[in-house]
Amino acid sequence: MRGDEAADSLFPEEREAAQGAETRAMPLAARMRPQTLEEFVGQNQIVGPGTYLRQAIERDELSSIILYGPAGTGKSTLAHIIARRTKAHFEGYSAVTSGVADIRRVTRQAAERVRAQGRKTILFVDEIHRFNKAQQDAFLPFVEDGAIVLVGSTTENPYFEINAPLVSRSRIFVFEPLTAEQVGAIVARALADEERGLGKLAVELTAEAQEHILNLANGDARAALNALEAAAQRAREQDGRRIITLEMVEDAAQRRALKYDKAGDTHYDVISAYIKSMRGGDPDAALYWLARMISAGEDPRFIARRLVIQAAEDVGNADPMALVLATAAAHAVDYVGLPEAQIPLAQATAYVAAAPKSNASYLGIARAMDDVRNRTVPPVPRHLRDANYPGAKDLGHGDGYQYPHDGPGHFLPQQYLPEGTKSRRYYEPTEQGYEKKIKARLAEWDRRRRSGGRSDQGESAAP
Repeated sequence: MRGDEAADSLFPEEREAAQGAETRAMPLAARMRPQTLEEFVGQNQIVGPGTYLRQAIERDELSSIILYGPAGTGKSTLAHIIARRTKAHFEGYSAVTSGVADIRRVTRQAAERVRAQGRKTILFVDEIHRFNKAQQDAFLPFVEDGAIVLVGSTTENPYFEINAPLVSRSRIFVFEPLTAEQVGAIVARALADEERGLGKLAVELTAEAQEHILNLANGDARAALNALEAAAQRAREQDGRRIITLEMVEDAAQRRALKYDKAGDTHYDVISAYIKSMRGGDPDAALYWLARMISAGEDPRFIARRLVIQAAEDVGNADPMALVLATAAAHAVDYVGLPEAQIPLAQATAYVAAAPKSNASYLGIARAMDDVRNRTVPPVPRHLRDANYPGAKDLGHGDGYQYPHDGPGHFLPQQYLPEGTKSRRYYEPTEQGYEKKIKARLAEWDRRRRSGGRSDQGESAAP
C-alpha cells in the first residue's frame, strides 16, 4: 500500500472530502487538516526546519516515536503527513476501537512483509495509552527486530501509561498547546480557503467573536474550527457576506464570553482577587475567582503557579501541607489536563484559603536577600566548608565543626553565619498553626546557645 493510499484508509474523512460534492458534508476540522509539513502550524520545536523529526520524515528514515500532548495540537495530523510521505507500508488504527485480534493481524503481516519484501511497516496507534500493558507488550518484539516502526499518540504521560520497554525504544516528542496566534492563523486559513474552508461563503468574524473562539479553543485547533463552523452555520448572508458576531459564537458553543483579557488589566485584576481571597481566608470567594479564570480560558498552569507561590508566601509553615497540596495540584494540571484539572485546583485553592496563615518565611527570605545585597559578603567560615575532597583537611576545611546529631536532642550550638553579615533575625515564626511549635523549638535552641548547650530536659529533645 502506498503512503497516500494508507492515509486514505486511516483518515476516511479526507478520502470522502476529496470526492467533490461530499466535501461540504465533512467537518471543517477534517477538511482543513494540513496535508504537508509546510502547512503544519505549531510545534516548531519538534517539526520546524532542521529538527531531527522533520529531517527523519523528509528522508523517510523514521524510527519509533511517541507523540505526547493535549488534544487538538497536531499529533494525528502529523501521523497523516507521515502516511502521505513514506514509502513504507503505513497502517493505523485507534486503540479505542481495536483489539487483540487487530494487533495480531498487523504484527503478523508486518513480519511477513519484511521477509517477503524487505519493507518495514509504520504503525500509527492513536490513543496508545488505552491499550493495557499486555496489549502494548505484543508490539515489543516487532519493534525490536525492526519489522514495525511504532508511532504512538497519547494525551497521557507516557512514562506512566506506556510500558517502559516501549518507551525506552522510542523517542518521545512533547506537543505543547497551540498559542492564540497559532490558532488564529488556522482560523484565518479556514476563512480564506475556498476549496476546503469557508472562503466561498465570504465569512467574516468580528474581533469579539474571534477572541471568544480563541478563548474557547484554549490551544486546541480542532475545538476552534468546530466553534467556527457551528457559528458560520448560524450566520445569514447580507450584502454578499456572512458576519459572525460574538452572540453567534456564544449561541453555537453554549458558552458565554467573559470579559477577560489575558494580556490586559482584567487578567491581572482577577488573579489579584483570587490571591487576596485566599490570603484573606475566604474559600468561597477564591473558588469563584478560580471558576472565572477557568471559564475564560486562562492557562491552568498559570493558575497553578500562583497557587504554589501563595501556599508558600501566605501559609508557609503555619500549615506545611498547603505547599504539598498546591504542588500536587500543579502536577495534576499537567497529568490530567482540563476539564478534570479544575478539581485538584479547587481542592488546593480551598485548602490554602482555609489554612492558618503566616508570611514569616516570605519575610525571612526578603530580609536575608536585603542583607546579601547591601552588606559585605565574606567567605564561608572555615569549619562549615566542604571537607570531602583530597587536600581539604590540609586547608583546614571542616576544622571545629560539630555534628549536631551527637548532641542532646540532636542539637549543638555553633556559629553558622559569618561575623557581621546578619543585621537582624530573618525568620520569626508566628503563633499560627504548626508554626507555634516551630517557634517553641527555636526558642529552646536559643536558650541552649546562651547557656552553652545545656538542656533543661537533660538529654531529651527540644519540643
